[in-house]
Amino acid sequence: MRLRKIRTLWLNSLLALCLGWSSLPTQADSTEFNVTEVIKGLGIPWGMAFLDGNRLIFTQRAGKAGILDVRNGDITWLKGVPFVHNTGQGGLLDVKPSPNFKQTGWIYFTYSKPLPTTAITALARAKIQGDELVNWEDLMVTKSESYRNIHFGSRIAFDHRGHVFFSVGDRGRRHKAQQQDNHAGSILRLTLDGGIPKDNPFVGQPGTLPEIWSYGHRNPQGLAYDVQHQRLWEIEHGPRGGDEINLIQKGQNYGWPIVSRGKEYDSGEPVGKPHQAGMIEPVKVYIPSIAPSSLLLYDGDAFPQWRGNLFAGSLVLRHLNQVMLSPEGKAIAEHRLLKDLNQRIRSLAQDTQGHLYVATDSGKIYRLSPK
Repeated sequence: MRLRKIRTLWLNSLLALCLGWSSLPTQADSTEFNVTEVIKGLGIPWGMAFLDGNRLIFTQRAGKAGILDVRNGDITWLKGVPFVHNTGQGGLLDVKPSPNFKQTGWIYFTYSKPLPTTAITALARAKIQGDELVNWEDLMVTKSESYRNIHFGSRIAFDHRGHVFFSVGDRGRRHKAQQQDNHAGSILRLTLDGGIPKDNPFVGQPGTLPEIWSYGHRNPQGLAYDVQHQRLWEIEHGPRGGDEINLIQKGQNYGWPIVSRGKEYDSGEPVGKPHQAGMIEPVKVYIPSIAPSSLLLYDGDAFPQWRGNLFAGSLVLRHLNQVMLSPEGKAIAEHRLLKDLNQRIRSLAQDTQGHLYVATDSGKIYRLSPK
């Protein structure tokens, strides 16, 4: 392991970001922390989560999964991962242990499942037996077909009432995000065994799919559930600008592509309009885009001053994005950490002590701990 001590003086001014129509104020801070390189050479570690105090399960987008002992860097590679569609933005995506993992042993995965002519986002679960994943079962194979190999999503979150949420991107067919007869561009909510909760918003409504919890999303690659306030946070990619942090509400429309602060890639023209009645406003908008890929709500003890803050990885601007929230769920300040690493940050995890773990597209995992 390589220990790098970094004294971070958080930003004294914001960098051209906007919250809808207003910029966020800056809060001066001089928190000091250590950054330790835990391991390197992991390809693209797309998802990761702790199974206990020392064992970190992670996925590689190419279709492998392993368990890393963060004390010494030893890896146990897991057999039994099914074939995934590792093309474009597809592959083996997120991983999260069940909230009752100690009792049941279930671990949840999202991945791009290959079909004869395309691939779709799927939610599955399995158990670990030795160095093998066993009892693999697809809980939800989404209706999100597309000839394009982009915008699969997909992140996983659990609430405090026995539900699992997972995100599905619009698959590059933006109009589908406004059509509730498919799963593209939506957040889905299931019971832990893959059933449909009776209180899902579209249960029993003709022409809609009952798994949908919210819709009108472009490519949501971050989900985090706040147990204390019982609310679900999401972060998604916009096009050229217009990345969003959203507070997800039951049955609501988040606008894409009718509403967006982003621009078309080719012409630079606005995509849709900035507001429309009946569509939920984002809590925060990033202009220019940071390209977010992960979301974590910090609730640990190692950094008590960070409790209740959101953290997101940035792929394009290459930093760890920190957003401070008011008790009402408003974004009130933002900091950009780890810019000196110059890494595309792909995934985040928090251990039982409250240390933050950061995975990058260069195949490295770093640990943030107090000095």
